[in-house]
Amino acid sequence: MDDKIRIRDSDISYNVDYRNIKYPRLELKTGKLLLVLPKNYKEKEVLLEKHKDWIYEKTMLIKIANKLAKQERIQLLKNERFEETIRQYVERYSSVLGVNINNIRIRRMKSKWASCSPKRNITFNRFMQYLPEELIAYVALHEIAHLIERKHNKRFWSIVEKEFPDYAEKERKLFIYWFAIQGTLEI
Repeated sequence: MDDKIRIRDSDISYNVDYRNIKYPRLELKTGKLLLVLPKNYKEKEVLLEKHKDWIYEKTMLIKIANKLAKQERIQLLKNERFEETIRQYVERYSSVLGVNINNIRIRRMKSKWASCSPKRNITFNRFMQYLPEELIAYVALHEIAHLIERKHNKRFWSIVEKEFPDYAEKERKLFIYWFAIQGTLEI
């Protein structure tokens, strides 16, 4: 059962997940608020109060993205074409950035478009095959840039900006497409 917190004019539902972790965190990756708390954590209300402005802002952004998502057309790139497209962009951008990739994987992921491991493996979300090709290219470069700079800091964004000066717009579009695809596929 969902708990609720009232922030400004909105009741925001959330779930709590207790795990073997050291520090609490808040997640809104899938559009729902999740409190990931250490076992025996007793101050969830304090945590919610401390971050209520962040929760409200992110929740409103998600509402806007959901509205905009309804306007996006979703097209499917067939599996073979999608995998070929991914490999072409990985080859191109790994060459441009002068890095080697160990392995490319494609699988269904619940909360992100892609990930890059310290072992130089890149995993792409199967749902990327519903993205326009320019966003597939952007995600490929974004992950490859993580082989040079792990964090989303100034150095990372300067690497990305060389290939995609409009990276902020690409990030915004990815956010919208996340909800468009979820709504279309009823994930």
